[in-house]
Amino acid sequence: MNILICLIIVPIIGSLLLIPINEKDLINKEFANRKMKRIALTASVINFILSLCLWWSFDPSCTNFQFVNDLNQISFCDFYLGVDGISLYFVLLTAFLTPIAILSNYKNIDKHLKYFLISLLLLETLQILTFVSLDLFLFYIFFESVLPILFFLIIVYGSGENKTRSALLLFLYTLLGSLPMLLSILSIQSILGSTDFLFLSLLDINLESQKLLWLGFFIAFAIKTPLWPVSRWLPLAHADSPLAGSIILAGTILKLASYGLLRILLTFLPDATNYFSPLVQTISIITIIYASLSTIIQQDTKTLIAYSSICHMSVVILGIFSNNIIGIEGAILLSIAHGLVSPALFICVGGIIYDRTGIRLIRYIKGLVLYMPVFTIMFFIFSLANMATPLTLNFIGEQMSLIGIWSINPIIAIFGASGIILSACYSIYLYNRISYTSFSPHLEPLKDITRIEYMTLISLLIPTIILGIYPNIILETLHLSVHHLLHTTLDIDLTNMINASGLEITDWTKNVNLDEAPNLHQINKYPSVPNYADLINIDGNTNHKSYNLIQITYPDKK
Repeated sequence: MNILICLIIVPIIGSLLLIPINEKDLINKEFANRKMKRIALTASVINFILSLCLWWSFDPSCTNFQFVNDLNQISFCDFYLGVDGISLYFVLLTAFLTPIAILSNYKNIDKHLKYFLISLLLLETLQILTFVSLDLFLFYIFFESVLPILFFLIIVYGSGENKTRSALLLFLYTLLGSLPMLLSILSIQSILGSTDFLFLSLLDINLESQKLLWLGFFIAFAIKTPLWPVSRWLPLAHADSPLAGSIILAGTILKLASYGLLRILLTFLPDATNYFSPLVQTISIITIIYASLSTIIQQDTKTLIAYSSICHMSVVILGIFSNNIIGIEGAILLSIAHGLVSPALFICVGGIIYDRTGIRLIRYIKGLVLYMPVFTIMFFIFSLANMATPLTLNFIGEQMSLIGIWSINPIIAIFGASGIILSACYSIYLYNRISYTSFSPHLEPLKDITRIEYMTLISLLIPTIILGIYPNIILETLHLSVHHLLHTTLDIDLTNMINASGLEITDWTKNVNLDEAPNLHQINKYPSVPNYADLINIDGNTNHKSYNLIQITYPDKK
């Protein structure tokens, strides 16, 4: 059993250990709650350690998927899992944020605690499965499977009078928006006969078909990101979600769309991506300006941070659709930075302040520096990170994303940079308003942050600063995978298929350029290389197990 399977199984085991515990026992309720929290936290910490082992064992010099698991006994799809340099860091981010989400509600969730912890652990497994799935059907299943759990978390554990409406908007927006993606996947399965990532990467789909398929996928990802005009659900969901739900929603759920854009649109539909790039860039600019101006006028602290998330994710989209290495790497770095800083801000305003005051309206909160100096310092640092100040990972991500889009369209880059100025406006406004002036007469004297709150904040701060100073920790692993994304070179080892066909292996190493052989069926004009289509259908199975005999070099996808 390799590390990847352990990453998927450990949260499930933790959930199973929670099920027999009786939380309704009034005599031992406190003991049962403490035991459940320890089990869930231990399982999530073990999973984070496993994710570090996965990162340590990852070979950055290899362009192929690693830690591959292929269970091809399933009839309707190929249960094919693996990671590359891109998905690796989204898996790490998911495993890192889960214990922080559990700690964030460690003291203030007592009702139905068992189901709350089980939901968080299952969310971790489902998100990891989304990032490591190498089949479109599996990707869709896990992409959508997080919705019922998020709906449950908001309905049962959320706060606010409109939590039912917020949960329904989250569920309906994202579910209905994903139906076009399902139609695109069904079309691919019907026409091409497979939804396997490896198989699809070998095919050259004509532009008109790519356009239709691209639109189906993009609608789903635009809603999940979210982009204007389908972003209304996110601020409402954040405002009424429990703190752990906001952390996961901002930290990793929004990254499912970013990952889908990289893994599916840029890889399998490159011509349509290039065709629609100006449209996406325009929508992203509108989203940045609209969301930034909306953020400035917000009076609810959680809603303000939610709108700021929309701004930052729009810059991520600009980086992705720059269609160059520096822009895409910047988008990935900014996704990770947002997954660290935005949860920290939610902990500050939706956890630390709200737990002590029961208030989220900015006009009733001020002068906190008098009683909470440590909190004020931490909040100041994360506010600086949120406005992309140098020495933070946000700065590196935003600058690389904007430099990438500058090489394509300087005007778009200039408008995109306006988001940095506007983010400084609302970040400084929020920090100054609640931290300084005289202490609010509406509040009692407040205690500074506790040990658990300090641990959660410092855990998010350390990687934000270290990666901001030395981003090569990530970039050295990303370079080859992103280059492979744009300039695909796919090595395929067909040893097992050749042996199964009874053919004799002679000089099989060939470099077959698709400029010379644009149709895969024409590869057999090279006398020592048999028809790939014949080989791939031996015994009706596609081989995924090794890579090095026949090298097929794709032209530059730009």
